[in-house]
Amino acid sequence: MRKPCHHWIALATALLALAPTLSRAEVARVEIASRTDVANGAAFGPTGSYEQLVGKIYFSVDPANGRNRVIVDLDKAPKNATGRVEMSADLAILKPKDSTKGNGVALLDVVNRGNKTVLTGFNRASGTGANEMGDGLLMRMGYTVIWVGWEFDVVRRNGAIRIDVPSAMGITETVRATFVPTARNTSTQVGDLAAYSPSDPASRQNTLTVRDGAMGKPTTIARDQWSLDGNTVTLPTGFEPGRTYELSYLASNPPVAGLGFAAVRDTAAWIKYAPDALVSAKQVLAVGSSQSGRFLRNFLYLGFNADEKNRQVFDAVMAHISGASRIDLNNRWATPTGLGQFNATSFPFADVSQRDPVTGAQEGALDNSRARDFKPKIFYTNTGVEYWGGGRSAALIHTTPDGTQDLALPDNERVYFLAGSQHGPARFPPAAARNGQQQENPNDYWYIMRALLVAMDKWMRDGVTPPPSQYPRLQDKTLVKAGDVAFPGIPAVSSPRTLPPAVRSANSLVTQSGAPGTALPFLVPQTDKDGIELAGVRLPDIQVPLATYTGWNFRNSALGGTDQLYPLLGSYIPFPATLAQREQTRDPRPSIAERYPSRQAYMEKVEKAGARLVADRYLLSDDLKTVVKRAADHWDLLTAGGN
Repeated sequence: MRKPCHHWIALATALLALAPTLSRAEVARVEIASRTDVANGAAFGPTGSYEQLVGKIYFSVDPANGRNRVIVDLDKAPKNATGRVEMSADLAILKPKDSTKGNGVALLDVVNRGNKTVLTGFNRASGTGANEMGDGLLMRMGYTVIWVGWEFDVVRRNGAIRIDVPSAMGITETVRATFVPTARNTSTQVGDLAAYSPSDPASRQNTLTVRDGAMGKPTTIARDQWSLDGNTVTLPTGFEPGRTYELSYLASNPPVAGLGFAAVRDTAAWIKYAPDALVSAKQVLAVGSSQSGRFLRNFLYLGFNADEKNRQVFDAVMAHISGASRIDLNNRWATPTGLGQFNATSFPFADVSQRDPVTGAQEGALDNSRARDFKPKIFYTNTGVEYWGGGRSAALIHTTPDGTQDLALPDNERVYFLAGSQHGPARFPPAAARNGQQQENPNDYWYIMRALLVAMDKWMRDGVTPPPSQYPRLQDKTLVKAGDVAFPGIPAVSSPRTLPPAVRSANSLVTQSGAPGTALPFLVPQTDKDGIELAGVRLPDIQVPLATYTGWNFRNSALGGTDQLYPLLGSYIPFPATLAQREQTRDPRPSIAERYPSRQAYMEKVEKAGARLVADRYLLSDDLKTVVKRAADHWDLLTAGGN
């Protein structure tokens, strides 16, 4: 079980003001193992050529410093001769060979399960080979890009970026995690528990339960019916696809997982403030996507945006597809690898201080004693998945905790809803449905994200006001209860209106631990009669549609649990090509031929929609041609090239 830490709240708050004045930068040393030219020394616009440095970074953390007191079990970690806690992490740096040609900003890419993200996202890179750097947007803009390990349970593999943290000694307790099988196998590895070895695999205290859905009533499976080997559980009768299993067992000496926050903080502070740092920057922008977006929300909430000398760390943050959720990291027996489908959102939800109607607590995710004096500029970007997909509850970053009123966003914050998208864009042309009942959603929102990166850069460096927030609101009825969404009755498409709400997770830093288990408001973007979301930043594929795009997709019948959503997927449901096809399938949506008299008419609408996005700064002019071509290819795909 995770250790309650109510008594740490007062300690952490009081000690912030008493942090030792002699504490210094917490990076003890850096060892570089390799230094290589990027893209064979090719120049990236005016910035010129880049090089990549790979090595290790070593930290020495002061457990007596007030900024570190919030780290769970830090007091139980081994200490060196000076009373400090040591750890190390993988480090990679992508930097201009001529530092004077850079833009003076370090972009810290918070790795996702040990993987880099910003190159495949912003640079449109493939990850390997000739397209490893994509079109080089980040390099042409002059960024120094930083990666540092923060997650203790990343599997050691070539290229993985991970951290080694000490353990909290002398503790034996129960660890637990859920899993949903996709096939009737007899054995499965529970990935969330990969870092925890059972103290006694045969213990009668180890348990396995099964239920229908995340909120179902669990039934205990008799202990003699299953066995445990490491984090692999074997059930000879076979697991039932689509049902939710929970495994728990005794383990000892948990890692001090919250030190991952300190590693990211101290790396950024080292770059920003240490005169002898390997690279330097005037400002630091943090980018996190999905798991690492939730990391950044937690990082800010816990007060890690100030270093041990109470200096601000990140000047700007882009927390992408994280919804209102945080990450299970700063807890005993943390499971940061988990998707956070139903257990990642706890009060406070929004950044501004509010009163919780359930517990009476008064707090904000950024308006609290740890964080309020060190607020960065923030972009929150989300898709329909983060509104529909269980516990991410994205609407709560811009509504009151009871979900009844819109909030006024603080001046340092912008919220952008990427309409008609899923968590991560699927391939185009779309593949046949496999995990979901429908084809996966291919709407490529990264073209919007590239424009928002440029907007954030200008806001952070030059004070240029970014494009207005675009998200669904209660006041104009573009945000509604899930049961009131106007999604049409399309043949062979399940309705999302019957989905249950998720529940709050625990937060031991607030009253009553934030009332875990309380149902969360279930608010989602409203749609038009075609099932297309009305609010948000809408690419031409959404403004001038050839298909319905959603932020949800029910599990394929081959995987079981067909009344549940498949994690992180949206749906792509093409319109009928002709009136005859529509009548044959009884599809309520007008056909493509009924909507657009010709390919030329369709393309003219696409070009106008794209030009408006460029004018409003939600799309880069350099990307307009690509977006328009994608629309043309889409037309040809669905109409067999018809004019």
